[in-house]
Amino acid sequence: MSSGTTQRPGTALVTGGAGFIGSAISTALADRFDRVVAVDNLHPQIHPSAARPAGLDPRVELVVGDITVPETWDRLLADVTPDVVVHLAAETGTGQSLEESTRHASVNVVGTTQMLDAFTRRGTLPRRIVLSSSRAVYGEGAWLTGSGDTWYPPQRTRQTLEDGVWDFPGATATAMDARTVFPAPVSVYGATKLAQEHILTVWCRARGVEAVVLRLQNVYGPGQSLINPYTGIMSLFCRMAKAGRSIPLYEDGAVRRDFVLIDDVARAVHLAATVEAAPSGPVDVGSGEDQTIATAAELIAAYYDAPAPHVTGQFREGDVRHAWADVTVAASTLGWAPEHDLRAGIARLAAWIDTQPLPPLP
Repeated sequence: MSSGTTQRPGTALVTGGAGFIGSAISTALADRFDRVVAVDNLHPQIHPSAARPAGLDPRVELVVGDITVPETWDRLLADVTPDVVVHLAAETGTGQSLEESTRHASVNVVGTTQMLDAFTRRGTLPRRIVLSSSRAVYGEGAWLTGSGDTWYPPQRTRQTLEDGVWDFPGATATAMDARTVFPAPVSVYGATKLAQEHILTVWCRARGVEAVVLRLQNVYGPGQSLINPYTGIMSLFCRMAKAGRSIPLYEDGAVRRDFVLIDDVARAVHLAATVEAAPSGPVDVGSGEDQTIATAAELIAAYYDAPAPHVTGQFREGDVRHAWADVTVAASTLGWAPEHDLRAGIARLAAWIDTQPLPPLP
């Protein structure tokens, strides 16, 4: 815990609070605040039985509601006056966002504006709003040319991917860092998250509310959905290996990602909600290292003694080639650093999966 935190009794409101990250932060928030309220629509893509998640701390009050509907907010704020809001509610599927663009824009953008308008109608503002944003806002990020110049690659087209041109010849990817890398999303999901950042930031600045934006890399670990086909590559890999299958690797297997364990992300979100001085700009949250998907798959296959992974040459539109974070700002502003490497994180995830009832594999 950062020495810059302080005890602030009051109320915390968590949107999407019954989800993966919301459940993971619920106990720490309940320990810190007098009252914690989670609002969630319990979408069947994540919550097929619409039941309260077992991982949600029993001290957290769960309100079932749709954040895109004004009445949800009016009913909620008639009873809840939050000091801090942790805004997690979002549609997150990169590939799915190309097929359900309206749904992603409605939840990510309109859901945010409905929340802000409701605070205005109510006339009571929170002290701080923490937004879980995404590395998807960067798109392909900044690359370095052979001459050392910074270059922003264009979006990879379907034709480029069908031709198997995965990388950008003559250029090298760099870490995603909000201080130096300009956002340039290449998916509908990423575009909605960047819009969400902009809307929240300008509204908070105008209203005198602290805004903390966390740009999360690929979050995985115990508690993530095992039925959502659009997220959770690490859990899918584990399920395949556990079943004795060879894990299929998209593109050439050399796609690089920053896999950050939920335990580390939960600490970062909690600190963002409670640290005394709010960071002034976006904060990148990742594992501090980048791994190829082949490396992750090989570690998982070894854990389950499964066949070696294999390259398929398949691809997913909207995916970027490489993505990882520079976590320097998170260390300096939140007093946070990742504590789990990939091997330890995979062991945590796999041990949890081994205790779960598993749906059929795709």
